[in-house]
Amino acid sequence: MRATPVRATPVPPAAKEPLWRDVVGDVLRRERLAQERTLKEVAEAARISMPYLSEVERGRKEASSEVLAAGARALGLSLADLLSLAQGELTRHAQAVRPRPRQGDIRLAA
Repeated sequence: MRATPVRATPVPPAAKEPLWRDVVGDVLRRERLAQERTLKEVAEAARISMPYLSEVERGRKEASSEVLAAGARALGLSLADLLSLAQGELTRHAQAVRPRPRQGDIRLAA
């Protein structure tokens, strides 16, 4: 007797969680633009190359903590400020994609 294969029920794709480097880069870019500063100005103040800072802002490079601290300081932020802003972005994203219980659904705690 052959077993019949069980077909999985298709699961709708969940919203993709953003990568840390994308979130941190977005925060750096938003802060720089809010201060109306150029990439060149901030890169010089942070003592990092302009192309590298650009790649960090676009989420193309996984920056070291030293680079992130330098970028934050160049923008008048502490590393803690930068990380806190990025964490807030991740929290907002998670809340936006978390499925909300429908009226009448019962959720049991594990």
